[in-house]
This record gives sequence, structure tokens and C-alpha cells, in this order.
Amino acid sequence: MLNYQELPSPAYVCHIERLENNLKLLAHIKKESGAKVILALKGFAMWSTFDLVSQYLDGATASGLHEARLADEKMRGEVHTYAPAFKEEEIEEIARISEYVVFNTPSQLKRFAKKMKNVNPNISVSLRVNPEFSASPVDLYNPCGLYSRLGTTRINFDESLLDQLDGLNFHALCEQNVDALEDVLFAFEEKFGVFIDKMKYINFGGGHHITRKDYDVEGLIKVIKAFKKRHNNIEVYLEPGEAVGWETGELVSTVLEVMHNGMALAILDTSAEAHMPDTLAMPYRAEVRGSSKAGEKEYTYRLGGNTCLAGDIMGDYSFDKPLDIGDKVIFEDQIHYTFVKNTTFNGVKLPSLVLVHKDGEVEVIKEFGYEDYKMRLS
Repeated sequence: MLNYQELPSPAYVCHIERLENNLKLLAHIKKESGAKVILALKGFAMWSTFDLVSQYLDGATASGLHEARLADEKMRGEVHTYAPAFKEEEIEEIARISEYVVFNTPSQLKRFAKKMKNVNPNISVSLRVNPEFSASPVDLYNPCGLYSRLGTTRINFDESLLDQLDGLNFHALCEQNVDALEDVLFAFEEKFGVFIDKMKYINFGGGHHITRKDYDVEGLIKVIKAFKKRHNNIEVYLEPGEAVGWETGELVSTVLEVMHNGMALAILDTSAEAHMPDTLAMPYRAEVRGSSKAGEKEYTYRLGGNTCLAGDIMGDYSFDKPLDIGDKVIFEDQIHYTFVKNTTFNGVKLPSLVLVHKDGEVEVIKEFGYEDYKMRLS
């Protein structure tokens, strides 16, 4: 059994067995549906696990040059690179390391596709489109919301570029089930259906909450197979990120101080603002092991981060026993959209990265310190 007292604190702890279970489910979907599945690095980028990930998935999708370099260096398989707008000075390197490039607008495609082809004649070119439909629960994560800069709407689609396109991409989901995908597909086919059969592949993007316990996996397989059947067995891609890292590990923290100001307050050696920013941006309440909602157990505390930001609050939680200095507080499911987005705000130390292998071996793969803070500044 894992002894959390022996781990560095704070620390993100990823359990390899849980990760592999997610990967096996994604591999099942690949096998049964005929789709390809690539890892979205924006949601999960613990590259020390990429040898394992590569055994199950077809490659990775990157949101710009640096993610593309990581995929090229650390992960076997295809590299798909997208950016809302590419930079001139990065075009050649992106073309060299990518098998697929995704343009956000027709003007970007016109400007850069030929240059990329000159560097890499085999690079596959696609365009991200906006089906102008989404049931995303949070506006911040709605790529098809009003005035969105992400993707090309039907009215802005340039049909003169069709002979340069190998594929179309859309991304309209956020932690959603297959029913939301069906609604998006209806809008996508309604607006862009006339072009689909001219393509080699269609990318369904991410936001599919595939590894969540209540996700309709068999429904997804049926939707993909039906789409492929409607369109001459066209290649389909999925690019989950969060679904890969979903429920694979936790963020371990330590109580540094307990105080009282109208209610009991506990200060931890971690930070919502710096170390689990999605809990504030999404927003959602992170589960804390052994706790309940405020008032449901005998001892209620407001958990706060060790920064000077007043709003650096994880929330109010109740426990069976009082919290003491040195106690561990474990935030569940903190391996996706955490360390890929974390910061050194206030100079707070970044959490260590820890792997728990299938045989129980604990491996601290990365610890951070002052130099990591200093090197971000000048």
C-alpha cells in the first residue's frame, strides 16, 4: 500500500495501472470502430509514460511547435500539429517533425501550406472547421461559442482550397458523452457534408469523456462505424487528452498551518491557482480523500493555498477528525489539465512528479526547485 507520508510534498502521483486501464479502453474503441486515437498533449503530457501510451495509441496531437517537438522526441507514431495561427519562423521546423498539419483558417492555409509542402512533401493538410454547435457546459471551454476564433465557419469556408485538403477537423466537446457528439456530427454534416467524401479523414477532436464510468463506449463505437459507413469508410480520428489521464492519480499536499477566522482554515503547501488551475477555470470542486461537503462531518475547514492570492481557495471540506500540521490532504483525479498548466506564481514550488508502477514501486521522476522558478524570469 502506498505510504503517502514518504512522498515529496506537494506531488502529482500517477498510477501506471490506472493509466493502462484507460489506454486499454481506448484501444478497444480503436479495434471495434476502426478509428484512430491520438493523445492530445494539452490534456496529458507526462512524457515519462509515453513508451506505454505508444503501445496503445496512434500518436499525438500538438497545439503548436513545442508540443510537436515533445511528441516527435518522446512518442512513437503520428504527429498532428495545430495552432490558431502559425508563426512564420516556426513553419519549417513544424513541417519537418509533423506528419499532419491542421490550419485554423483558409488564409493561414494559403500562406503556409506550400511552404510546409516544400519542406515535407508528404505532410497531410487539413482545415479546422467550426460546426457552430456545441453543448459545452462552460463558455471558457466552448470552441464553437459566439465569436469563436477556433475553426472556420461554413460562410468563411473557401472551396477553392479543396484540392489542397486531405482532411477536416472539428472540436466542439468538453467532458461530454456520445449524445453530445451525435448532435455535433449532425451540425457538422449539415454544414460541411458536401465536402466530407472529398477528404481522406475527419478528425472528431477531443472532449469525449470516454474513460468516465458512465460514458457510453458502445454507443461511441456505433456512431463512428455509422459515420464511416455513410462516407465510404473514411478514416476517423479521436484526440482525447483528459480521457487518457482521467482518474489516474492524485495531488498530494501537506497541512502547513491551521487557524481560525470565523471558521477553521487550513493552509496547504499546494495551490489551486498555481497547481490545479482547472478547478478555478472550469470551475469544479476537486474531491478530497476522506472528506465530505462542509458540515456533513464533524470538522469543517476551508482549504487554502500557500500564496498571497486571496482567492487561492480549494473549497470547504469536512473531516471525521481535526486537521493537524503535517497531515496529508489528497486531491483526487489531478493528473489531467494540472501539471500541463501549472505555474510558479509567488515562487511557490512546483509539485514533484511521481509514478506508481504496477508492482508497487514508487518512482520520483522529477522534483522542482528554485532554478525552475528563476529560469522563467530574467
